[in-house]
Amino acid sequence: MMDNSFLMYSTFQLLAAAAIFVILVYMAKFLRNKLKSSSFLKNSRFANPLEYFPSEPLFYLEQVFYIVIILIFILIILYLTFNWTKGATFIFAFDILISIYLCINRSWDSLSDKVLLFLLIPFASITGILFGHDVFSFLSLFHILGYLYFIQYYYREFLKYTESNGLGLSIIVTFSILLVSFLFTILAEGVSPMDSMTMVSNAFTSNSFDASGKIMIGKVNSLVLAWGGFILSIVGTATLAVSIVMGYVSQEFKDMKDFVKKNKEEK
Repeated sequence: MMDNSFLMYSTFQLLAAAAIFVILVYMAKFLRNKLKSSSFLKNSRFANPLEYFPSEPLFYLEQVFYIVIILIFILIILYLTFNWTKGATFIFAFDILISIYLCINRSWDSLSDKVLLFLLIPFASITGILFGHDVFSFLSLFHILGYLYFIQYYYREFLKYTESNGLGLSIIVTFSILLVSFLFTILAEGVSPMDSMTMVSNAFTSNSFDASGKIMIGKVNSLVLAWGGFILSIVGTATLAVSIVMGYVSQEFKDMKDFVKKNKEEK
């Protein structure tokens, strides 16, 4: 009787997790479509990135996006694999949000796509939030396989984007240094992945090596501030360089135009 009750309860948990995820995906799709069709956002200057930066630095921002999302996948995989309990609820919620993002930005027509869609369902994270951290943790293995697929997928997209836009691969060197430092700090300092990421980020973007923030949301805030400032400084430098070059080219063109005009008048 106990076994039957446990089986029924476990089945209920899995079905509840799947149903909740499907509902969240449809809600996210509906919201995305509403935002895309919103005339206010289409005509708003605040929603247009070209109002803030020239088009050239935006290419670099999209290049950085591919690397950042790969790093996020690795962070979630580490938490799901080694089952760090500190801040687990936040990681579960983050895992659900990332899974929803992946689901609504891809078509699911073929059989292989449907298998991948199943792998993206964060059973362990949803049941972990609803019923406890130890429920169905073994299902994380299938979820991790889905993340491993998207790591190689986004890496190929990164290479394709970089080559098609004539961008350099120097960011790969930076990413490799950060990734090695991130993994080494986990082992050497005996800290969680989030602590390691904040420590490496602070060391890379400032002079500190401490994990800023005592709770998970504080660590996320520290990461946003560190990398937000770093990216803005890079984009600002690129924007200034573009402005200088464009100003120089415009002046050269103006001088050439005046020179041609003067020669015509002399003739």
